[in-house]
Amino acid sequence: MNMANKVSVLEAQSLTKIFGSGHTEVVAVSDVSFRVARGEIVALLGPSGAGKSTLLTLLGLICPPNTGSISIEGTVVFENHQAKVNVRQFRRQKLGFVFQKANLIPFLTAVENVRLAMEINDQPAKISRLCAMELLDYLGVAQRADHLPSKLSGGEQQRVAVARALANKPSVILADEPTAALDSVHGRQVMELFRKVAHEQNAGVIVVTHDHRSLDVFDRTLEMEDGKIKA
Repeated sequence: MNMANKVSVLEAQSLTKIFGSGHTEVVAVSDVSFRVARGEIVALLGPSGAGKSTLLTLLGLICPPNTGSISIEGTVVFENHQAKVNVRQFRRQKLGFVFQKANLIPFLTAVENVRLAMEINDQPAKISRLCAMELLDYLGVAQRADHLPSKLSGGEQQRVAVARALANKPSVILADEPTAALDSVHGRQVMELFRKVAHEQNAGVIVVTHDHRSLDVFDRTLEMEDGKIKA
């Protein structure tokens, strides 16, 4: 997919994140700059300790950078440690998250887990159920809508987690090792779902992964080492 003429949905400029100070100082992310276009799926690779998860917490607006800026859909969210918007509200409206474990609420059914994400954003119950069912159908698990997470396979749980991440139509989806707990077949299926979401929903998708078997799914790969994006 040619991204040269696509509009950026996320831009990171000169991001640096430092933990500690003095002799305990750790530079977890160092002068990182890149952009993600609408409809693009990007893999973030690198060894443990390279800074991938820290970078994801910056891009996910969980914590501010020490220096640098983060822009989403043209809006500067963080600049040099200062928030420029209501970060909590912005994150809820613009971002979706998928983690290594599905982290579904165990006493809610699949459809209820997806609905909850919408109702937190004040979506009426009737609309939330309709939209949740549409998402589960889109991701191929509508037939499991009324099952509790304990009755779903690992792959099905991750599909529900992706549906939940899509619930509020985010511009950017961030996934941290989403296939680590899955076998190769189900892992491949979930990665292909992310590509489908990026291309069909016109979202920017960033996936931290160690799984090199599915790299052909991605439009582009970035590799981190020692807190930096390698050329």
